[in-house]
Amino acid sequence: MSFSKSKESFSVICADCKKECKIPFKPKNSKPVYCNDCFADHKPERSEGSRFRRNDRGSRFGSRDRRRESFTATCDDCGNECQIPFKPRNDKPVYCNDCFQDHR
Repeated sequence: MSFSKSKESFSVICADCKKECKIPFKPKNSKPVYCNDCFADHKPERSEGSRFRRNDRGSRFGSRDRRRESFTATCDDCGNECQIPFKPRNDKPVYCNDCFQDHR
């Protein structure tokens, strides 16, 4: 048994080319509607600071290797200097990558 939900479509006139086209939503009188061919010309450009910028792989959530501010700290176990991705606090110990594994 197949359950297919039929979607209602609406006939409208494209605001640019004036051709009739079908859309899957009820148009609002206050906004222009474009056919598939003309829609690309009216799609808003994404600004450089856009919240949902797409990375190279097409994800809008960004890459995991974003450049974050690093802080220099001294490991509380081995005493080596290390870079950490958060501002160290005096009331909590800081460990380098090697020593951190021992404290998990």
